Amino acid sequence: MNTLLELLQPIPADQTAIIVPEQNIRVSYGALRRQVQSFAEALAAAGIGRGDRVGMALPNGLPQIVAFLAASMAGTAAPLNPGYKEEEFRFFLEDTGAKVLLLPPEGAEAARLAAGERVRVLTVGMDDAGEVTLSGGSGGRSYQAPARDDVALILHTSGSTGRPKRVPLSHANLAISARNVAKSYALNASDVSLCVMPLFHVHGLVASTLATLATGGTVVVPAKFNPLSFWRVAKEHGVTWYSAVPTLHQLLLARAGSDTTRPAGAEKLRFIRSCSAALPPQVMLELEARFGAPVLEAYGMTEAAHQMASNPLPPGERLPGSVGRGTEVRIGIMDGQGKLLGVGERGEVVIQGPNVTAGYENNPEANATSFVDGWFRTGDQGFLDANGYLTLVGRLKELINRGGEKISPREIDEVLLAHPAIAEAVCFGVPHATWGEEVAAVVVLRSAASEADLIGYCRERLADYKRPKQIHIADAIPRTATGKIQRRVVAEAFSPKAS
Repeated sequence: MNTLLELLQPIPADQTAIIVPEQNIRVSYGALRRQVQSFAEALAAAGIGRGDRVGMALPNGLPQIVAFLAASMAGTAAPLNPGYKEEEFRFFLEDTGAKVLLLPPEGAEAARLAAGERVRVLTVGMDDAGEVTLSGGSGGRSYQAPARDDVALILHTSGSTGRPKRVPLSHANLAISARNVAKSYALNASDVSLCVMPLFHVHGLVASTLATLATGGTVVVPAKFNPLSFWRVAKEHGVTWYSAVPTLHQLLLARAGSDTTRPAGAEKLRFIRSCSAALPPQVMLELEARFGAPVLEAYGMTEAAHQMASNPLPPGERLPGSVGRGTEVRIGIMDGQGKLLGVGERGEVVIQGPNVTAGYENNPEANATSFVDGWFRTGDQGFLDANGYLTLVGRLKELINRGGEKISPREIDEVLLAHPAIAEAVCFGVPHATWGEEVAAVVVLRSAASEADLIGYCRERLADYKRPKQIHIADAIPRTATGKIQRRVVAEAFSPKAS
């Protein structure tokens, strides 16, 4: 399997590949392959060749999927968050060296302003029959098919601990990762995935979409996640699984309210997948109880073309609080000197596998520190148990150093989240004159509680050095577009108030 389009090649032409629920559009594998090939040729005619970066800021839907696959074939796809502000668009367009920018026919003003005279804008449309079109291009290249090691996709790291780094992923990286995901969950042609993750991120692209298409399944792709219509869409199209970040799972639980009956639309669910942020064990148990399907927490990152580990399907054991075992990816725990550690020992999570990027783009300093003896250093702290299950403790750069005691903020998050009044929680370190750093937290409440109540609750459950000395009550916690908590942003916002 060499390229992304070849990943879809063995699937019978008449099987349904994509469903757009809002317009009740169904696209077969034969039509999808034809549209991708035609779009790739149109990009080539617009002057795109191998290695040229094709920026795109499109909402979730068929046009985004066709444009992504075609851009990966003609050049290199560089999907961007349509919600970016003008300055953010300008940074990412310049940083990737985008040659063109694909936009919908209307709107996207911030992206248009950022493109200005520097980046040519091409328009992506779709008619009522689900035919995706490209207009606005000329340049006169002929299409040249890619090779497996050509860069199919360029994404940026989330930048949660520093400046975003460019991650090039080859056709082989992505195809292998999609196959790994499909194997983990025994995906087949009868599966129907409901894609609620954004398609400018590796989670939605690889897990929800490519892994499904690689096995002849169907991807239902609404324009955006909507907890009000989620189960109706699931019921109408016979959804068998979905993958999301904990934030979206919690929105579905909140929408379910006190109703303990299984929602109509959940009957065919084989499993629910959670990835891209830590899933509190309590939320996992609530999801299983409410929606009647096993919840499988997984571990992924952009540099690994998404998935690295996952809890298994039944009858395999799924461990609350663990991200499971390596999924065709070798996982180790390494100390600061590059030595691999034993069972139960905490250190940095390191990985090896053909899905892992060969290195960051134009960033020799990051590559020198991120790759050690063939291992990629994830920046996450964790440990492996005797059965190979990985438990993540936190980001190494987010560990709180209080007088030499290293504290995992995630551990404190989970204690706070067990409080019945707390809906969301994030812990972080703030400067302290004596200890260097002190522990603080921000919470979002679901029912009334005071800071004093919550501090008292923590006093009963945490050693004094781990206990938050300040707990700020807020309306919302900043997150990235894919639902990751931005501890650095939260810390910056609340540190001035810390003593």
